[in-house]
Amino acid sequence: MIEQIDKEYVLHTYARNYVNFKKGINATLFDENDKDFIDFTSGIAVVSVGHGNKRVADKIYEQVSNITHISNLYGIEPQALLAQKLAQLSGYDIRTFFSNSGAEANEGAIKIARKYGETKFSNKKYKVITLEHSFHGRTITTVKATGQSSMHSPNFSPYPDGFSYHDKIADIYKSIDNETVAVMIELVQGEGGVQPFDKKEIQELAKFLKEKEILLIVDEVQTGVFRTGQFLAANLYEIEPDIITLAKGLGGGVPIGAVMTTLKDIFSPGDHGSTFGGNYLVTTAALEVLNILEENKNDGKLDETITYFNLKLNEIYEKNKDIFTQNVGLGLMRGLRVKDANTLTSIIKNTFEEGVLVLKAGKNTLRLLPPLTISKEEINEGFKRLENALTKIK
Repeated sequence: MIEQIDKEYVLHTYARNYVNFKKGINATLFDENDKDFIDFTSGIAVVSVGHGNKRVADKIYEQVSNITHISNLYGIEPQALLAQKLAQLSGYDIRTFFSNSGAEANEGAIKIARKYGETKFSNKKYKVITLEHSFHGRTITTVKATGQSSMHSPNFSPYPDGFSYHDKIADIYKSIDNETVAVMIELVQGEGGVQPFDKKEIQELAKFLKEKEILLIVDEVQTGVFRTGQFLAANLYEIEPDIITLAKGLGGGVPIGAVMTTLKDIFSPGDHGSTFGGNYLVTTAALEVLNILEENKNDGKLDETITYFNLKLNEIYEKNKDIFTQNVGLGLMRGLRVKDANTLTSIIKNTFEEGVLVLKAGKNTLRLLPPLTISKEEINEGFKRLENALTKIK
């Protein structure tokens, strides 16, 4: 029934599997027939503290029983506390603007860069350099910032100008001109194939851009909020970007985005805004998500989970080198390169039938993004089912 209604009334922007999930407990989902699925996707890196998390649910219920939303024309206590928490966890001297998604956060980052380029220099600087295979969002501007030609359909043109793309970090240097205002990168490309960049190479780029007064924007929509093992991938890479964007795992399932910047006074009232951004509901939920993950990091649970998950992942990789060519990623943002695209399609189909949810990234990468709170039992069961799915194609 859900399939018929969906196809009749919802715009067709996704190729869906028509399973009707009714309940979730941590990394396990149950459909209407009570069939269980191990979730190695966490809603594409969103459900960071698992499905049905009681602590988050209790905080949301308490908040919506009082105030859900009042608008940003008034002070919002959980919003202020969340901004403080982000500064503390990141270790950077920053201020934050809250939006509703990663694309909006990246839009905010580009606006900050453009204002910096307009007000800081005698000549206008507005150009933003990104990387091939990057992904920064689906709005007209962020899709143009995305370094994938397949995303630049003429159906939605014309696109904003001022964006260029390069295949390697080393190529960025020679493309900088006197109108370049920022470089925007993911430290681990998610949609581009779970591809981490070399730490030293990133540190050298960050140092160079700082010397040239060109902003470094790090898109941490997927890598942020402990996904790589540290609060930010930027912390792991030991750099200090000028602008960082977050979304996905920050709210544990409620829609929230954030753009954090060391340019603390760049915006004036009226420069930017969001009706729903940073309201009582989402910031209350996000605060509890951060409290849970900070506790898990400090007591060693998160690191233990990462180690165990990657141990089991490597076992699968080593046993199936006739299918997989490389084991890639950081923390709980992992990928297995598959020998060809057709095999990857078969794997994803078979894993769903076996009751484990996985993702595709790039042309040939099986992507795994489990909840950061996934249990050892769920890890074991998920990889058992993944092995069963692989057996079917041999």
